[in-house]
Amino acid sequence: MTDTRLCRTFQTAPAAVPRDDSAKFLESGLTSEGFNTPDWLVPDIEDGTAPSMKEEAVDNIVERVPDHAPDFAGKILPRVEWAYDGAQFRERGTEQVRRLASEVGEHLDGVVFPKVGRLDDVREAAGVLADAEREAGLGDETLEMAIILETAAARSDLREICQFATDSRLSGIVFGPVDYTAELGGRAMHGERPRWDGLLEAMSNETSAAGIVSIGGPFDQLFHERAGVTYYNAEGYADQVEHEATIGIDGSWSLHPKQTAQANRIHMPSTEELDRDLSKIEAFNDAKREGTGAVVVDGQMVDEATYKNFANTVLTVRAIDEAHPDQTGEYYDDSLLERALDVDLVFN
Repeated sequence: MTDTRLCRTFQTAPAAVPRDDSAKFLESGLTSEGFNTPDWLVPDIEDGTAPSMKEEAVDNIVERVPDHAPDFAGKILPRVEWAYDGAQFRERGTEQVRRLASEVGEHLDGVVFPKVGRLDDVREAAGVLADAEREAGLGDETLEMAIILETAAARSDLREICQFATDSRLSGIVFGPVDYTAELGGRAMHGERPRWDGLLEAMSNETSAAGIVSIGGPFDQLFHERAGVTYYNAEGYADQVEHEATIGIDGSWSLHPKQTAQANRIHMPSTEELDRDLSKIEAFNDAKREGTGAVVVDGQMVDEATYKNFANTVLTVRAIDEAHPDQTGEYYDDSLLERALDVDLVFN
């Protein structure tokens, strides 16, 4: 079976903010622990950073990442400037990629390109990354590439872009609903943007076919206020993440450590789910050893097709355990986790 790509959480952190310590949020992300640690930390040089602070944002990444990357449990992929319809953004993004690759390339896992257009624009971004690698003396495809789908052009070429991923460094596609809605002329009726369910389902399908991860868009209603009290909107975010998980979106965009802690758990098989699927795998393995091709467990017939679904649960837990053993150690009891790590998943 193929390796399981892990990106339950895609947390953006402004790489520079107007504070005495402009790297405050970047530093917070890099030093996060437990369930507050995202699978992908995305130091943001683009929309999350003011225009006057872009250069300082790159400086902060260059200065802070080497100190923390060796101990950071997730991946680090800065989001640079880019836009299929803005040469000035592509020029600045190219310079940002070149500097990041040359000065901290060995500490990074990849780069995120926003506002890409059609397939040719994605190829151009991939070429910029390849050129920067060569100039920096890094090995070929040392750095992954993720793109943010937030334009009509990219949506039109979604299948072709995903097919391009099979022969390239492209490892993930992220949905950017704010820019996408604006480009299509969509309206926030009653204060709510469209959910774009059809796009998300297509993205889930095409990325699965290509073997890359899909990541849902941000949930920016972070806080509510009622009767003079401001509180974190945990329920609203959980509803969005659960919907994304249900349709096969691999991970969710996080704007805050509280969101990261939620999404990490929601995109993680529950104790009950893991125990259920392990029991069916174990029963099927016993049946195979006895020469039977299928077995009924708790009223459900388990054959090789359903077996693969149960195996996906175990593979996800193994991927999380490899990257974040503190999370699996806290979430599962020792005996259940040991079963997940030891069970035989060979079924041919």
